[in-house]
Amino acid sequence: MANSDKSSGNQTDFKLIADSQWRERLTAEEYHVLREAGTERPFVGKYTDTETEGVYSCKACGTELFRSTEKFHSHCGWPSFFSPLAGDKIIEREDRSLGQVRTEVLCANCESHLGHVFAGEGYDTPTDLRYCINSICLELEEKPVED
Repeated sequence: MANSDKSSGNQTDFKLIADSQWRERLTAEEYHVLREAGTERPFVGKYTDTETEGVYSCKACGTELFRSTEKFHSHCGWPSFFSPLAGDKIIEREDRSLGQVRTEVLCANCESHLGHVFAGEGYDTPTDLRYCINSICLELEEKPVED
């Protein structure tokens, strides 16, 4: 089932939205990161160091993706999470751009690029994963988070 389109209250299949419509919905910078797999500059995103309790949703479609309880300080320049809200909320796929093999993270609902996930870096987290997500791809809803 598709998420509600917050702007109109209708059900939207975000995978069917044309690039021209995405350009109307998103700012140029949001479009570049979310739809063209760009990356925002490190240490400039509004959620890089945020410690506010809440749920982070996809900026493009509103799907809830990460909770503040899984966010940690990795000092990499982007918000880092050790786990998504649920495994079916994201897609992980091989990314061979930039001459290296990485794992890209996309929103499962709208297939927008969010960032990358890295394993085995030695962070003191329950999963030893770092979901390195662009702030511009997220919207934080401040609210109590249940465990």
